[in-house]
Amino acid sequence: MKTRKTNNELNVLISTLREQGRKNETPLWTAVANELERSTRHHREVNVSHLDRTTNNNDIIIVPGKVLGAGILTKKLTVAANSFSTSARQQVISAKGTCITIQELITKHPKGTNVKVIG
Repeated sequence: MKTRKTNNELNVLISTLREQGRKNETPLWTAVANELERSTRHHREVNVSHLDRTTNNNDIIIVPGKVLGAGILTKKLTVAANSFSTSARQQVISAKGTCITIQELITKHPKGTNVKVIG
């Protein structure tokens, strides 16, 4: 028996991602929706040190899960995630980067061009 998520905001986000994926023919949004639809214990958790190792300066990143603050971030990134720890948000901002919601990323980049999924 498949259960439905009880978090209404997450349900709306998943629906929006699926709609944008169909509308713009962008498999990226559908893949992110599939990730967020999984059980919360299987959601990705990514430390800022991993972001620092796997990205370049000025990259646009999406994390279908939570960004955690372990490590040091030295690159200016735009990071969209389902949630951020307080220390992760501070590290991204102190590196002159930006923390945004996945919804904001969809609005700014509806085709998903130049967006990297990290996790």
